[in-house]
Amino acid sequence: MKLPNGYGSVVKLSGKRRKPWMVRKTTGYRIDPIKEKKVNEYIIIGYAATKTEGLQMLADYNRNPYDTKAAKMTFDEVYEEWSKKKFPTVSESNIKGYKASYKTCGILYNRVFKDLKLADLQQVIDTCGKNFPTLKKIKILFNQLYEFALKNDICNKDYSTFVEIAQYKDRNPNKHTRTKFTKEEVAKVWTMKDDKYYQIILMLLYNGTRISEFLDLKKENVHLEEQYFDVIDSKTENGIRKVPIADKLLPYYKDWYNSCPDCEYLLHTEDGKRFLYRNYYDSYWTPLVEQIGIDRTPHCTRHTCISMLSEAGVQDTTIKKIVGHSGAMTLTEKVYTHLDMQVLVDAINKTLENEDSVTADTKSA
Repeated sequence: MKLPNGYGSVVKLSGKRRKPWMVRKTTGYRIDPIKEKKVNEYIIIGYAATKTEGLQMLADYNRNPYDTKAAKMTFDEVYEEWSKKKFPTVSESNIKGYKASYKTCGILYNRVFKDLKLADLQQVIDTCGKNFPTLKKIKILFNQLYEFALKNDICNKDYSTFVEIAQYKDRNPNKHTRTKFTKEEVAKVWTMKDDKYYQIILMLLYNGTRISEFLDLKKENVHLEEQYFDVIDSKTENGIRKVPIADKLLPYYKDWYNSCPDCEYLLHTEDGKRFLYRNYYDSYWTPLVEQIGIDRTPHCTRHTCISMLSEAGVQDTTIKKIVGHSGAMTLTEKVYTHLDMQVLVDAINKTLENEDSVTADTKSA
């Protein structure tokens, strides 16, 4: 059957090919200076394994024309173009998350994005070996890339919405139970208070920050005289806050602040470099807690701080101000609560009122 004029054509190429049928469409004409005659100019829509598949490809194109140059972009190229626009609009922690998710997609890097099917995306999920929270982030990356691709005529179908991760909900090989330190465990840390690296654990226990917030804290945002520091980059809007420094912990902050005059960050390695999370967790946190017989993650310190504040009778609104709970503060609290820093410092100090007696009990035991 002859195709209509201007509709395009499906032509079989010579030789042995996996996809021998070329799908093309005439875009105009030019004069061949050698043959001295008018010849067609084409765009190549794609290649098909069978003529029937090629005709379907041509019909799809005519029904919904797209940029054929963009349609040849690989997964890697789509990610690069998307990230150029996305990354300037999100936080550093989100960027790290997207980059980590992208690293799991190596089998897709050089594949033409438009040719990807659900099975290809699902293969990443099924074979990457990541835990459920990470799989959720990978799926979010897929969603973002397909939204970008559809807007820019790179593809015409979103397969990311069909990716299944629910079956891996209980798969978390690296899972740690996020429970608070017991009073006895807190007391054990206090027995090591003369060691500056145990002091970091104590600082975390009594400031309620996320470990990333504390490792990223720059000296310029630490106000020792006023006894607080600013968290200026957090995973949530409420996470941007002023965090009080307890009286008893203030000397530790001062020692770290002055220990390396040329270092930009409050906490740092022996050679004055910024702590990266994996380096801190593997080389410092893990050996320290194992040495005193504690099995906790850095995030447990935040949970512990919240619990200690609550047990000390600190008001919920004050606790939310200190730890920056996402979505926890009501509109009334956001608008009408103006707590000065001394109130927050006093609240943190309350968590230390019974510390000496607990430590003494631990030593006598």
